Amino acid sequence: MAGVVVAGLTIACSSAWGAGLLYFTGPNEEHMRAALAIIPVIVGLGAIGALFVPRWRQASLATFGIMLVTLVIWWSGIQPSNDREWRAEVSELPHATIDGDLVTVHNIRNFDYRTETDFTPRYYDRTFDLRQLDSVDLVAAYWMGPAIAHLFVTFGFGDDHLAVSIEARKERTEDYSTLGGFFRQYELIYIVGDERDLIRLRTNYRKDPPEDVYLLRVKGPIENGRRFFLEYINAINRLRAQPEFYNTLLTNCTTGILMNARVNPDHLAYSWKILVSGYAPEYVYETGRLDTSLPFHEFMRRSQVNDAARAADNAPDFSRRIRAGLPGMGAQ
Repeated sequence: MAGVVVAGLTIACSSAWGAGLLYFTGPNEEHMRAALAIIPVIVGLGAIGALFVPRWRQASLATFGIMLVTLVIWWSGIQPSNDREWRAEVSELPHATIDGDLVTVHNIRNFDYRTETDFTPRYYDRTFDLRQLDSVDLVAAYWMGPAIAHLFVTFGFGDDHLAVSIEARKERTEDYSTLGGFFRQYELIYIVGDERDLIRLRTNYRKDPPEDVYLLRVKGPIENGRRFFLEYINAINRLRAQPEFYNTLLTNCTTGILMNARVNPDHLAYSWKILVSGYAPEYVYETGRLDTSLPFHEFMRRSQVNDAARAADNAPDFSRRIRAGLPGMGAQ
């Protein structure tokens, strides 16, 4: 009986995956995708029923196996690309050139926003001296309760800060779908931006829903931060040469940070708090990588930068002003 239960669960999960695959990657017409998505469900239900009817079992399981092989072939044929009609905010891929300790980053985003969706695209290049990297900060943006957050990092070179956000690269006609992110709907992009773009977009212009943004100074040897930065640069250049898919569960903003941090020998271990991204800052705090002189909830309360970012707006010293008085950042 246990074997039948396991087989039934396997068939059910495979059928659900097949239905999602056909719905999200099928024809452009939604009604056709919905009709196709029903097929794995029907075949799967037939195979589950056949587990209890011996004379139907062989034919039903064979039909299910053929369908599953066909779906896997379909899945394997979906390949990532950098050549699509992208939305304006992700149209330009960043890249970098390295000359010893000097890293020149190209296509740093610094849009001139009027609203979240009304902006003038602007990009610039800048050379950073790896020897001057002196801080790594974690940014956490919340918009739907404590369990879900978008996380990204920002690297400090004295008064200059370079933010890098790992996101789904959406096409011109696409909106983000959590379920779609499981089915190769989006390529992966590292958006490299000025903090006046990546932080101010979330504090000053995101209204529906609004976002609460926290800026957290990460503690640790600066050599770790420099290796971490170079790992990001390598990933950025690799994606320009060979695109990859974003995945809601496995290759997202939070797991990307963790994977890049593995370049350091004392990197954080995987935790359920990485998967449930809103709890990732608490996990980093618990491991001593944030300022622990305050209780966690008080630390987070003092680390929110929405008011400071609105006051700083487009000021040239935006990065300095939003850090003034934050825990672990002195009297900047």
